[in-house]
Amino acid sequence: MTSSLLRPRGRARTASGGSSGGMPVGAAPEGSAAPTRILDWRDPRVAALVRELGAASGHPADGGPADPVDPARQIEALHRAHAWIAAAVRPVYSVQDERPVSEVLRRGRGSCSQRLAVLEAVARAYGVPTRVRGLLVDGTFWYPRFPRLRRIVPDQVLLAWPEFRLGSPAGAGGAPAPWLTVSQLLGGMRPGGGEQGGARGGGFTNAGSETLFEALSRTAIDWDAAPAACPGTGPGAGAACDLSAYVLSDLGHYDSRDELFARHGQTLCGLARLVAEPVLGRRGAA
Repeated sequence: MTSSLLRPRGRARTASGGSSGGMPVGAAPEGSAAPTRILDWRDPRVAALVRELGAASGHPADGGPADPVDPARQIEALHRAHAWIAAAVRPVYSVQDERPVSEVLRRGRGSCSQRLAVLEAVARAYGVPTRVRGLLVDGTFWYPRFPRLRRIVPDQVLLAWPEFRLGSPAGAGGAPAPWLTVSQLLGGMRPGGGEQGGARGGGFTNAGSETLFEALSRTAIDWDAAPAACPGTGPGAGAACDLSAYVLSDLGHYDSRDELFARHGQTLCGLARLVAEPVLGRRGAA
């Protein structure tokens, strides 16, 4: 039994008029590589991380962006960034989704949402535009994590699911590259170009020590029941990656997670975050 008491009040969490992120019908957010309050990649802590990743992956040692029209190098850089974040930023159940990336790095710990924000900030620092899709996910999806606290699990969790545009940006000549979800980028592409040979080890169950952030590198995460989202080795293999049954509402796309949270609020109301963060913000996600 989930709870609706902790949800922000006065928020109509539906896509506006069939639009994407409140934009006019037919329009789609173009995303951006600019810094935001959350994705503050110009902060010295984030810049230092970008320099470290750049030197390690063959990018300019001064931390400058990779060649913006070389998707293979971008894929390699973002896979390396994901591996670094998974190893260096300890997974916890923080409920402060609007925490700036620089602060997440300072603390050395973060939720899946915060760690995805770090990946987005690194991508933007490399000149890769990002945007997010807002999804309302059924709180029962997190039951395996909180078997004794189900009564206080929020009934709906607001998820900012990142998307990336590799290669030539709009206006750089030719048609812009398609948007790739974070799952397509990390679970479906391999450094050097091309696609993985299929999901490894089945889908994500949200149980055990593996978090959603870590799972992205070994399996597809499909919120849309797309038949080809999770390539497998036998009949029904794609079902292992299908999490669409947990999606309560699709809120559309936004140029940044800042805009998504400004419009729809965070998962918990302010008072609930104030009370829960000192405990959950240190509790390991295992």
